[in-house]
Amino acid sequence: MKNPIWENIIIKKKSVLSDTMRVLSSVPIFSDLDGKELIEVEKIVHRRKYKKGEPIFRMGDPGLGMYIIVEGAVEIIEELEDEDCKHLVDLEKGAFFGDLALLDEAPRSASAIAKVDCDIIGFFRPDLLDLLYRKPHLGIKILWSLAKVIGERLRKTNEQLSNLQREMKVCDE
Repeated sequence: MKNPIWENIIIKKKSVLSDTMRVLSSVPIFSDLDGKELIEVEKIVHRRKYKKGEPIFRMGDPGLGMYIIVEGAVEIIEELEDEDCKHLVDLEKGAFFGDLALLDEAPRSASAIAKVDCDIIGFFRPDLLDLLYRKPHLGIKILWSLAKVIGERLRKTNEQLSNLQREMKVCDE
């Protein structure tokens, strides 16, 4: 038997996640957060639209934070001295990049350029640091997830480097 009163409550509970919260929850750094924690993060992220060809950040800029692609595509390039560019990767909806900047302000190692008009969420280091002071448990939870993501990337990089070294050794023989 259906009860309209209870149906409305159930429907409201299902629609609690906003568009931004849904995107955040799909990113590994935020995927372990519960609804209340996602609401806290949603309050401090910044959403912005970028036009095709507009830089999100440039190689050499100080690292300020990470970005998540809500809609669109971003090209990551290395800008070379002779005004040439080396294409590194294309990222699409749901991808995140620049996350190392949450840990330090080292200069960006590449540029991120909007390939098409984009809708991007930015999560910045000062906001994470403020969150760590205000809600340490939540901040630590995010940092722990970030450490796992960076650790996994480092493992994959080490594996690729080992494979490359083996290939080079075979070629030298």
